[in-house]
Parts: sequence; structure tokens; C-alpha cells
Amino acid sequence: MSDDVLVQRFEEHRGHLRAVAFRMLGSASEADDAVQETWMRFARTDTAEVENLRGWLTTVASRVCLNLLRSRRSRREDELDRDHDTAAFPGEAPAPDPEAQAVMADSVGLALQVVLDSLNPAERVAFVLHDLFDVPFDRIAPVLDRTPEATRQLASRARRRVVQKQGRGGAPVADVPLQRAVVDAFLAAAREGRFDDLLEVLDPDIKVVADPAAVATGFAAREVIGAKQVAEIFNGNARAAIPVLVDGHVGAMWAPGGTPRAVLACTVEGGRITEIAIMNDPTTIAALELVDL
Repeated sequence: MSDDVLVQRFEEHRGHLRAVAFRMLGSASEADDAVQETWMRFARTDTAEVENLRGWLTTVASRVCLNLLRSRRSRREDELDRDHDTAAFPGEAPAPDPEAQAVMADSVGLALQVVLDSLNPAERVAFVLHDLFDVPFDRIAPVLDRTPEATRQLASRARRRVVQKQGRGGAPVADVPLQRAVVDAFLAAAREGRFDDLLEVLDPDIKVVADPAAVATGFAAREVIGAKQVAEIFNGNARAAIPVLVDGHVGAMWAPGGTPRAVLACTVEGGRITEIAIMNDPTTIAALELVDL
């Protein structure tokens, strides 16, 4: 395929890719860098058989952005880049693009960008792709190296944090010590079979989502809703579970011999657990950031 054809095929989607990258990164210059890296990967890959080029490019750009977000987080660089100058690509100044300009518009707003910056990289990618660009979870999951169920949990948790922060004028969400206290109370009540205490720490409308590997163990159904139903699942169980940070949020894991076999990703709001994702799939667990508390 000639270089001109390659450039033409890519340019058809560049505005969309820049929009995605800017939403994820909050930086015009980094968005341009991400698009440039996506172009380089596209140029050296045979995509003749790719039926959905826009989807393929979005996946590549999302992975590039995820790596940038993780690198930024490791350097603790949380300053927003407000420079909206555009970089040339490939070799020429880009023409104004309605989709990219919409991203820069006031409707996006600095406030939303600040809220997005409060999410961890995986949450941010899941939320931006699904809630802002309508990408289905089964397509987002490979970007994050997680199952669709775990990806849905990430987006759900991110959505709650976005709504909570926007609704409270940017007030911080529950901090780790408060999350730890709630999860500790949950684990203690579960281990000791204190059913009423479990009800106290679970939100009345709590939802539990289990991945296929967890369902196969017979521990829980695919989806369980309601404090009483969830309390019945955990009452007298979780005896060997320990509290851990799961992608920056307090949860729990069962790790016989030091190897994580099951992980509970908990969402804590208002002093109660509102959602739990049960993950037993080894591939999903391997992709999680787990820190023993």
C-alpha cells in the first residue's frame, strides 16, 4: 500500500483519535503525541484485512494513552496541560476538525478534566471509552487486559466518582482509611457470621457481579442485587480473605500460599459497600494492581 493511501486512510480517523486521546489525557500536546504514536504503529502494521479500521485504531490509541497515564501516575505528574496548540501530523498542520474542536469546547470543561484526573488509569480509560465514546465493554476489555465484567466494574466505579465529585463541587470521594474501615467491618462480619452486621455495612441496593470463573466455583451467581441476598452469600465466609488495595481502592483477596486466587473489588460510598466485583479469572487478577494492606 502506498504512503499516500496510508496517510489518507489514517486521516479519515485522526479527528476521532485525537478526541479520544484528549479526553483520556487532558493534554493537547500529549494527545498529539498519542496520535503520532498510533500513526507509527499503523504505518508498520498490515491492516488490509481489518474490517473496522476505526475500532482498530481506537484500540491502539487507547493502549498508547493507558501507557502514558500509567507513566504520568508513576511520576506523580497531575498538572493539567492547558496548551491547546496543535502539532503537525504527518508533516503538515492539521485542518480544523469539528470532533476535535468539540472536545476542546466549554462543554468538556476544565471541571470534568479535573474529575477525570482523579481516576486511576484503568478507570479513566474504561469510563472515557464507554461513557463518552460508546465503545462496548468487550472491546475495551482487551485494552486493559481484563474481562468485560471487570471492565464494567471499573467504568461503574469511575462513573460514581465522576457524579459524586461533580455533584459536590469537587469534594473528594471517600479516602483510603474510611474505605479500609468499611471493608474491615465487612470482612469481620462475614468471617464471624454476623448477618445483621453485614446488613449494616452493605448498601440496601448493593450489586455483586461475579466473573465466569467465580460463578464456576458455585460461590455466587453472575449477578446478585440487594443487601440481604449479598449478606447470605458472604455470611460465614471470607475467613481467609485479607484487605488489599485493588487498583487504588480498598478491597479484599484470598491468596493461599501468597498467590491471589480470588479478588473482591469493592466500591464504598456513604460508609457502605455499594458494589462488589468477584474476580477469580487468573488473567484478570494478574492485570490488577494489588497492594497488601
